[in-house]
Amino acid sequence: MAVAAKNIPAPDLVPVRRALLSVFDKTRLIDFARALAAAGVELVSTGGTAKAIAEAGMAVRDVSDLTGFPEIMDGRVKTLHPSVHGALLGVRDDPEHAAAMRDHGIEPIDLVVSNLYPFEDVRRSGAAYASIVENIDIGGPAMIRAAAKNHAYVAIVTDPEDYASVLNALEMNFGSLSLDFRKKLAAKAFARTATYDAAISGWFAEALEIEHPTWRAFGGRLDQVMRYGENPHQSAGFYVDGDKRPGVATARQLQGKQLSYNNINDTDAAFELVGEFDPARSATVAIIKHANPCGVAEGASLKAAYAKALACDPVSAFGGIVAMNRTLDAEAAEEIVKTFTEVIIAPAASEEAIRIVAAKKNLRLLVTGGLPDPRAAGSTVKSVSGGLLVQGRDNAVVDDLDLKVVTRRAPTPAETADLKFAFRIAKHVKSNAIVYVRDGATVGIGAGQMSRVDSARIAARKALDAAEAAGLAEPLTKNSVVASDAFFPFADGLLSAIEAGATAVIQPGGSMRDDDVIAAADAHDIAMVFTGVRHFRH
Repeated sequence: MAVAAKNIPAPDLVPVRRALLSVFDKTRLIDFARALAAAGVELVSTGGTAKAIAEAGMAVRDVSDLTGFPEIMDGRVKTLHPSVHGALLGVRDDPEHAAAMRDHGIEPIDLVVSNLYPFEDVRRSGAAYASIVENIDIGGPAMIRAAAKNHAYVAIVTDPEDYASVLNALEMNFGSLSLDFRKKLAAKAFARTATYDAAISGWFAEALEIEHPTWRAFGGRLDQVMRYGENPHQSAGFYVDGDKRPGVATARQLQGKQLSYNNINDTDAAFELVGEFDPARSATVAIIKHANPCGVAEGASLKAAYAKALACDPVSAFGGIVAMNRTLDAEAAEEIVKTFTEVIIAPAASEEAIRIVAAKKNLRLLVTGGLPDPRAAGSTVKSVSGGLLVQGRDNAVVDDLDLKVVTRRAPTPAETADLKFAFRIAKHVKSNAIVYVRDGATVGIGAGQMSRVDSARIAARKALDAAEAAGLAEPLTKNSVVASDAFFPFADGLLSAIEAGATAVIQPGGSMRDDDVIAAADAHDIAMVFTGVRHFRH
């Protein structure tokens, strides 16, 4: 049965006479504390926070003076005391609460300033289990939640970014804070503790190898409010979860206007794709449109790779995202800016390349400091009505797979190299996916069709269009290889690829009609390998 509420209206303005400050992150703390003290607010504090305030020359009352009890157990127990929590949770206009506070000498606290042990940072640092556990804050979240619950009388500040607005509100209201302002601070406080607890529960599940815990929580911090979502009538915000995986969320934007919702989605897809390619082996460039690649290529240089990638589908590349696995250099930058491009993302960029891109003031340039590890474990989350679908990241890499030749003819070494290249790309193409590759470059991509044979035909049609645009006598799908993200359910999709000019095929296998598909390949002297791994991407 729910706890009954007493009908006691919350006051609008509550004077701030006493503040409890207990923070791990001491950013701007001293200036904030000094402003509070100047406004006549009594400062109460704990441990290192109290020491910092005192060393700055301000009067500060130790929390043990309120509790009559010293900090114990290496500081684990300092604010977990009725004199603190009674001061935070007491409903001051409730006669019973007021009497309890008087009887037990509990002095009210009007403002709490608290942030938490850096659990998320320590977890990501690779620290030992015991060290991570020690950085689970207990007193801080308890204090924050108590103050937030009793926002009718207490203001809670959890973010140094809010210090200025708190001081401004105090000045505007002659030393008081309004109920509306306290509510907003409380909402942010509960969101912070929820995110903190989500990180802790997620770490425990990971440490204990519990793939699907009974309760699952996800949290993030607002990075930016966007002009709109996928479409102008949809609102959107971008939240980051603190994961340091190189990519759009951790990148440094060197120039250009704010990234849009679709920019972020497409840039993530682009950079995850180029992360499949070792920069020590060759330069690789991917051009992405609507989260699908419209051209990917390897080359001796980024400029050469970009030219080959662009040739695959120059029409779709207009307004796309360009990602690369090496430092953006001037030669590549000069070529890329010749075509309207929304975003360039790379591990780094030379000073000359930065100057070249700067001439296009709206073109966003992002540098990440590294490439994402395609083999790393992780999770992906998708919302559905009433729930969330959570799965492990697709971290299967074709170089790690046991490729099984199932036809009479085995692929040549050159075909094998292109087959592996094509299967890497197919992993990042929306299903049903068909990818034609020749000489380390895509020459036709069919994506997102309900029928695999349609994807094969669309990819071949695009190759014909690209050949006409380039003035070639025949499409580059002639003497290419082809990859399929899932098995061919019938031989018709394979026959369409053969008609387009493919000489070798890579696919997962596993269809009831595998024998028919293999027979069709043998009848046309086509080499085929099975990977045993499917790469559906929806």
